[in-house]
Amino acid sequence: MIPGPIEFEPEVMMAVGAPTTSHVAPDFIESFGHALEMMREVWLAPSGQPFIMAGSGTLAMDLAGANLTEPGDRALVISTGYFGDRYAGLLRRYGAEVTVLRAPVGETVALRAVEDELKRTRYKLMTFTHVDTSTAVRVDPEPLGALGEKYGVITVLDGVCSVAGEIIRQDEWGIDVVLTASQKAVGVPPGLALLVASPRAMEAWQKRKSPVGSYYSDWSHWLPVMKAYEERRPAYFGTPAVNLVSGLEVSLRLILKEGMEARFRRHRERGAAFREAMRDMGLRMIPVSEEVCANTLSAPYYPEGLKGADFMKAIASSDVILAGGLLPGIKDTYFRVGHMGSVTEGDILATVSAIRSALSACGYSYR
Repeated sequence: MIPGPIEFEPEVMMAVGAPTTSHVAPDFIESFGHALEMMREVWLAPSGQPFIMAGSGTLAMDLAGANLTEPGDRALVISTGYFGDRYAGLLRRYGAEVTVLRAPVGETVALRAVEDELKRTRYKLMTFTHVDTSTAVRVDPEPLGALGEKYGVITVLDGVCSVAGEIIRQDEWGIDVVLTASQKAVGVPPGLALLVASPRAMEAWQKRKSPVGSYYSDWSHWLPVMKAYEERRPAYFGTPAVNLVSGLEVSLRLILKEGMEARFRRHRERGAAFREAMRDMGLRMIPVSEEVCANTLSAPYYPEGLKGADFMKAIASSDVILAGGLLPGIKDTYFRVGHMGSVTEGDILATVSAIRSALSACGYSYR
């Protein structure tokens, strides 16, 4: 029950564990092409250009940063935790002049503050983390997408911990790039960087005046490959993660079989149930209000006086695996629980029971 890698469906694991085929074999070309097509449906981005590449979520972040940033470009980063701050460092590596609007721990940046900054300074790029895995804070992407359109700013949504779990309507909301990694709510073992770029983002990339600063991430190498696979033709720049792409096709098919609206609702209900159980035990969440709580993971503080190391040792004796804190400065004061992908009501109940037992073993009484 960590926030990735999550538990995976048996059908996905069967696909990942099958004998590895050639990356230009007809059956793999069909699988890759189908996965690209289904990404548009999962992202709700019928006009977008999907990319599937071997790598982590950080590579997905790099794909957007490398291709859409040139030296001297101004970039605005909306940070609600560790991964927002990481994006600022990534963009600076490509020569961007970065301004960070950083929210207090557990909060989001006020929309008025974002608009005031966009009025004050002309930006090319604005990034925001939909769900920061370090804090479980969820940002509302829709009004940020609207601000991007209003001020002519390319918007990048880091959806590593949200795509296929939280509501995202990329085309409708006017968001230019939505990126994620395979091992979270998409439901595939680690190793795939996934991204869908809008026509506006692709146009901005095509108009850049300097070469892309990353050879591996350069869309000029990968776009012909994506187009070829979708047209069911072989292509090559770098060898794809064949088995993971096969697993991705299966997982996307299962996601669409459930239906996006049903999937969004299930994550919302599971997340709310887990948070309610934590609050019933007297545990306080990092997000300051229910409105900014993620539905894909939760980040409860330890009870006052309880040592995190003692709690993690106690929970380790159960059949449930949780994650410790991540945000520098407070990482020893809280723990994190992922509840995304194929998580069931039974998983939630078992996790709550394990947490209750671990707290009791540490001498904490909540009744």
